[in-house]
Amino acid sequence: MVVQRETEIPVWGWADANEIVSVKASWGAEAKVVTSGNGTWRVNLKTPKAGGPFTITVSGKNTIVINDVLSGEVWLCTGQSNMDFAMEKFLKDSRDPEHQPLVEYIRKEVETANDDWLRHIEVPQTTSLHKKNTNFEGNWVSANAAGIKKITATGYFFAKQLRKELNVPIGLVECSWGGSRIEPWISEEAFLSNENLKDFFEANRKEVNGIINKMEAEDYKDTIYERKLASWNSKGQKDQKPKAFEHPKKDRQTATTLYNGMLNSIIPYKIKGAIWYQGESNAVYRPNEYEESFTTMINSWRADWNQGNFSFYWVQLAACTRGNDEADKGWATVNDKLRRTLKLPNTGMAVLYDIGEPKDIHPHNKMDAGKRLALWALKNDYNKNIAAVSGPLYESFQIQNDKIKIAFTHTGSGLMVGHKYLLDDAVSVNEPLKWFEIVGKDGVWQKAEAKIVSKRQIEVWNSSISNPINVRYAWSGNPEGANLYNKEGLPAAVFSTEK
Repeated sequence: MVVQRETEIPVWGWADANEIVSVKASWGAEAKVVTSGNGTWRVNLKTPKAGGPFTITVSGKNTIVINDVLSGEVWLCTGQSNMDFAMEKFLKDSRDPEHQPLVEYIRKEVETANDDWLRHIEVPQTTSLHKKNTNFEGNWVSANAAGIKKITATGYFFAKQLRKELNVPIGLVECSWGGSRIEPWISEEAFLSNENLKDFFEANRKEVNGIINKMEAEDYKDTIYERKLASWNSKGQKDQKPKAFEHPKKDRQTATTLYNGMLNSIIPYKIKGAIWYQGESNAVYRPNEYEESFTTMINSWRADWNQGNFSFYWVQLAACTRGNDEADKGWATVNDKLRRTLKLPNTGMAVLYDIGEPKDIHPHNKMDAGKRLALWALKNDYNKNIAAVSGPLYESFQIQNDKIKIAFTHTGSGLMVGHKYLLDDAVSVNEPLKWFEIVGKDGVWQKAEAKIVSKRQIEVWNSSISNPINVRYAWSGNPEGANLYNKEGLPAAVFSTEK
């Protein structure tokens, strides 16, 4: 395993009531405790500087020895499929030839990886509607031939960058589930303590309980499924087999089920911080409420861990062609809500629309995704000299006659019109800025012209709109060609100036 270095880590477990439990580490730390009446126990153990391997011995009426313990940096990796997908998921050919070089890169990485100081453990995908799980079964694997394929790809390339810069062990604790919305990752207590989310949760629980009562009745039949199954059989079983209606207790989308079933079993394992890749499934499910939900989730996780405002970094979603206008605009809305959540302390965001794949919701370029997340950690958590951790972030706007002037933070050494190809660094190009839109009093968004006017400002206008009100940028699931960068090569975040 990997434990967080040079701090006090909680070590906890279960034994008989009033049993004396001692915990000794080979680096010299030790602690002793008498278990509570229900047999639970917990001690705090001081950890050494980076290195290892060490052992931790836990003894009472029996003895457990944990071998091969490294002291280093521990990061939580969480979200939906773009965090959930392990390296092995990206070894098949890409859906279009243009992105095949990314596949070849990952294949080579899997073939050659051999780093025992980069380790990963995954919480099994488990739902729990009411009970908070406190334990799980899993195994740590190393980034070598035996383990590399099972490691989250986004997390791996994040950790690889940290390994390169810090040269200490890195442990990834993964807790993610493909297709999951944000709502199942929020605890019941967090929902109920937020006036804006309480009504949603109580209505959701009422609906869920009604479905459970119906499904657990003795005479229950899933008539819709039976009808679809009969039709599928009569047509020769050619299409995808229909699925039965999922019981809410097993549904990964039911509010709180993944917090209870998965996340709670990690708390309070000492972590340095968290990286989050999620939002795709909220593009058509409460996208306008995403900022409130995400803010509540982060605050509540930090409170539950009880180790202060640990660093929390996430991504704006990569570009991907969506099926309809609602999904397309919802994708952009979620991206903007992700940006607005940067109001929380010790947070950061990697922008990914320039490394997406129009035909694949799971883009292969997890290399740049991991690197961009690592920039935040290297500067904020490890005091490394990083030229820029983010691309331009919208700060403010000013209406000047028929134009709107936009000011940005994180402009580095200045703004540029840029282009990025696969894994190459973004380069300056002599092209007009694209993907800016402007709106007047009629509420109709129109394409806009834009130009860089200073190190941190641009002007946006449309000659047919004399009284502009707001501006937005890259407002699409696939804003192909969006090209505002800073000179350090990081793309500007999706944004809208609307209140």
